Amino acid sequence: MNHKKIIIYTDGGARGNPGPAGIGVVFYNEEREMIKEYSDFLGVATNNQAEYKAVILALKKAHELEAEELHFYLDSELVVKQLRGEYKVKNKDLASLFLEIHNLSINFKKILYTHVRRELNKEADRLANEAMDRGE
Repeated sequence: MNHKKIIIYTDGGARGNPGPAGIGVVFYNEEREMIKEYSDFLGVATNNQAEYKAVILALKKAHELEAEELHFYLDSELVVKQLRGEYKVKNKDLASLFLEIHNLSINFKKILYTHVRRELNKEADRLANEAMDRGE
């Protein structure tokens, strides 16, 4: 299955911040039909680390699908602004994750990051919470 353009919703969360953390990723084709979903328990992490790790998982899975263009939707305004280069990444733990995203990004022709309200990211949020439930 080859999808050149993929719409991706990601979410990460931690209960306790830091605490038990999980991520959720949902892939849609251009017609907004769901094509894949992923959920993973991370162990102990912060909310922001989980948000970054959700993007990393999505980039790896999109590369496996041979995607060329990605449009991400995240409900973390901070992470979106950092990934767009609007904010600097000052936290050293996030800086290494940011660098990993940068290195994975070279596999794609185009990547967009868009901030959405939490209520527009329900599927990825559900998957992240399911991952946290499994890990606790």
